[in-house]
Amino acid sequence: PVIPRPCTFPMKLWLLVNSPCVHSVRWDARGEGLFIDQGLFEQELLGVGLTAAGEEELFKTKNFGSIVRQLNLYGFHKLTLSPASSTVGSRPRPATAGADTSYADGPLHHFWNPHFRYGRPDLLVKIKRLTKANKEKLDAGLEVTSRLPDDLQY
Repeated sequence: PVIPRPCTFPMKLWLLVNSPCVHSVRWDARGEGLFIDQGLFEQELLGVGLTAAGEEELFKTKNFGSIVRQLNLYGFHKLTLSPASSTVGSRPRPATAGADTSYADGPLHHFWNPHFRYGRPDLLVKIKRLTKANKEKLDAGLEVTSRLPDDLQY
């Protein structure tokens, strides 16, 4: 299945973490954060190393650091992994047959955003890119607004 090309980084991330075809990005056990397996993410989504021929690029970069920068710009915070937490990085839903819950390809990163939650696509509109203009609005106590893509309007 082809993942549609959404307009915002948080929406791309939402589609990836919820796609059964993507193995490098998963919900944490509570559905309140996500785990990203850096090595697998680079192969699977950034086209570093082996990739499927003819696949359209989802991101305009092959650099994982650029993805982390986007996460930071959209208000995601990196959480420190305890040894136990890295083994529970499965989706908060029934396991599918043959689902691999281990991470062996590279560093495992855990990110959190208060508006990025399992089963809550409606919260995505609250995730704002930290631009200079948006930062000025927030500092002035003004609301920064955005809207859901048409296919997620309620």
